[in-house]
Amino acid sequence: MRRAASIHLHPEALRHNLGVARRLAPGVPMWSVIKAEGYGHGLLWAAEALAQTSDGLAVSQIGEARALRAAGFGGPLLVLQGPRDVSEARACTEFDLQPVLHDATQLDHLDAAGVVLPVVWVKLNTGMNRLGFAPQVAKRVATRLQAAGHGCGGLHWMTHMACADEPGHPQNARQLEQFGATVSAFPGLRSVANSAALFAGWGKGGASAAPGDYWARPGIMLYGAHPASVPVEDLPEGPDGDLRPAMTVRAPIIATQPLEPGSTVGYGATWTAAAPGRAGIVAMGYADGYPRHAPSGTPILVQDRLCPLIGRVSMDMLAVDLSGLPEVQVGAMATLWGEGLPVERVARAAGTISYDVLTRVADRLQPGN
Repeated sequence: MRRAASIHLHPEALRHNLGVARRLAPGVPMWSVIKAEGYGHGLLWAAEALAQTSDGLAVSQIGEARALRAAGFGGPLLVLQGPRDVSEARACTEFDLQPVLHDATQLDHLDAAGVVLPVVWVKLNTGMNRLGFAPQVAKRVATRLQAAGHGCGGLHWMTHMACADEPGHPQNARQLEQFGATVSAFPGLRSVANSAALFAGWGKGGASAAPGDYWARPGIMLYGAHPASVPVEDLPEGPDGDLRPAMTVRAPIIATQPLEPGSTVGYGATWTAAAPGRAGIVAMGYADGYPRHAPSGTPILVQDRLCPLIGRVSMDMLAVDLSGLPEVQVGAMATLWGEGLPVERVARAAGTISYDVLTRVADRLQPGN
């Protein structure tokens, strides 16, 4: 059942943010990453908003690609985790997908499926140690793929940066250098840059780039959040990178409570009023996707003023300090994040990252106008 809380999506923000990515790496084609239900915004909604202005769309798994093809999206589709079994290997040809191969078992799946992939990407593990072939087996992988006929339309290369949101981290130079040295022996496209790497200036592979044409893979920045990770107070926020929020979450104040000095609010009585005041009860809780562990003091926007969260977040409700806002009454709307309140600010207060907040929004929020 839909809740009083609402989610407002701004497709023009996605297109604006893609323009920011293009300005960070002029001339570099862009895979717009819409995995994880478009980072919580909706897979098909994100695809519709970005398909006409992107060079291609990138998803995580074959199932997402199937859904996009079924919805009529006919452009290039990159599948970042590639096929997981023989049936998915066949789906790569059936749906004209560009899979990213990262493990030898996937090569076995392609052999067993008896398919030939015209365009294929090979992921190299240069230090993330998550997915990817070791650089020293790159030639062996390329030889096996080409012997089976794969890559006749392009055999391409990518890696993933572990510390791009900390541009000065020494891991970045090591990864860029190893990737550049490895792929310099091969033709094909290259790709290293996610959102953080674009902001770091590595859209074309950085100082150690191998010759070739580079593609970028912007993700979180498309949705208006700056790709910074750890909760440090002086980290940038979306607007600082000229990014616009693609999601605004609002909920009504459904009750108010007078507070006297010594009054407590919420489960566990974790917050105590130091002076007379007033609490507003907002119809948004952790079942709706608001971070349960957000502490008192987390900002909430009420009538263009930032007010602190007080007490623990409940399943369906949370409380906000309305002291000093006597004009705010039941029915007034609170913005939990989005326009006027960058999601990074909420995420930092809750000790997490914007990705986590955006992808946890529950389906029971009603669509806003």
